[in-house]
Amino acid sequence: MNLHTIDTGLFKLDGGAMFGVVPKSIWKRTNPADANNMCTWAMRCLLIEDGERLILIDTGIGDKQDEKFLSHYYLHGSDTLSKSLANKGFSTDDITDVFLTHLHFDHCGGAIVRKGDKLVPAFKNATYWSNEKHWNWAVYPNAREKASFLKDNILPIQESGQLKFIEEKEDVDFITGFKVGFAFGHTDAMMLPKLTYKNQTIIYAADLLPSIGHIPLPYVMAYDMFPLQTLKEKQVFLEDAAKNNHILYLEHDSVNECCTLQQTEKGIRLKETFALKDL
Repeated sequence: MNLHTIDTGLFKLDGGAMFGVVPKSIWKRTNPADANNMCTWAMRCLLIEDGERLILIDTGIGDKQDEKFLSHYYLHGSDTLSKSLANKGFSTDDITDVFLTHLHFDHCGGAIVRKGDKLVPAFKNATYWSNEKHWNWAVYPNAREKASFLKDNILPIQESGQLKFIEEKEDVDFITGFKVGFAFGHTDAMMLPKLTYKNQTIIYAADLLPSIGHIPLPYVMAYDMFPLQTLKEKQVFLEDAAKNNHILYLEHDSVNECCTLQQTEKGIRLKETFALKDL
C-alpha cells in the first residue's frame, strides 16, 4: 500500500462556527481570522494505491456550483483535485474507488462534474462508497443541515449506477489494511478510515478532528449536529490515539497534514506534526 496526499485547494469558513463555544480570543492563537472573521482551511484528500485499486478518500468542493455559492467560501490556492492527481502520475480515469467520509459539499463536491447541461461522475471508472444510513440522512436532510447536502453532489452518484454501500459496523474491513470506523456527532454515520501503513495506524480524521486547533476536548464545531455526541466520540478517539500513538491525517488543517498526540497535565495535547511523505 502506498499513500499520497491530494490537496484540492483552500477555502474559508467563519471562525466562530468552526470553534463553537470557544472564544475567539483563544482559538485565534492557532487559527488567525481575517477582517471578516473567516479562517483558512484545507480540503486535503488521500489517495491509496493498493495493487490494482486506486482509492480516493473524499474529493473536495469541486467547481461546478455557481459563482454566488462559491463566493461564500473564498476558494483560493493553486491546488486542484485533477492537478494533484496528475502530480502523482494519475488521472481521474485511473481511480477505481471513491470513498466518501460523508456527503457535506466540501467533502464530496468534486465527485460530480458538470458536462454541458448534465451532471456526471468525475470518476467514470470508479465505484462510489457511502453507507445507507448516512446516504438517507443526506438525501432527506433536516432543515439545519440542508445547506450542506447539495442534491447536485449526491443524487447523480446514485443515478449513475456507481454507488455502493458499506455495512454500518465498527471496524468493518474495506480492503486489507483499511478498516472503517463510524462517528455520529458531526453528522449521522460519518465514516473514518483506519489504515495500517508501514506498521503504523493512520486515521483519516475527517470532521471529527478538523485541525490541530481542535484537539482540546471542548473545541467542537457549531456545525456538528449532535455536539454532546461529538464530545463523547472525540474523547474516546483522542485517548485511543494518544495511548497507541496513532497518526491522525488532518483533512482541514491548512498547515499540518499529520499529527500525533500525547497525554499532559492539561489533557490530551499535540505531540508532533509532520507531512505524510516523511513517514
